[in-house]
Amino acid sequence: MSAYLVFNYRINDRDAYDPYLAAVPAILEAHGAEILAADFDSEAVEGDARHVTVVLKFPSKEAARGWYDSPEYQDIIGLRLDNCDGMAVLANGAGQ
Repeated sequence: MSAYLVFNYRINDRDAYDPYLAAVPAILEAHGAEILAADFDSEAVEGDARHVTVVLKFPSKEAARGWYDSPEYQDIIGLRLDNCDGMAVLANGAGQ
């Protein structure tokens, strides 16, 4: 059953964030994730959305959690959390 991680955030310090952006694709690939969307100029049509939106597809919620909790990702997560404001949501795919 596929699962999706959706991130929506504002970058507050681009120079400090850039090492995260460089490191995260290899970690995603190692955990079987697929990047479905990555938009740094996304448009809010409702609510208080930020300008960065990323949608990741994983084989399951367990696989998504495995990536998120992995030592490799935990080593770089601070680069995003310390330099951005926003949210992340983990959801099952439709019909699951």
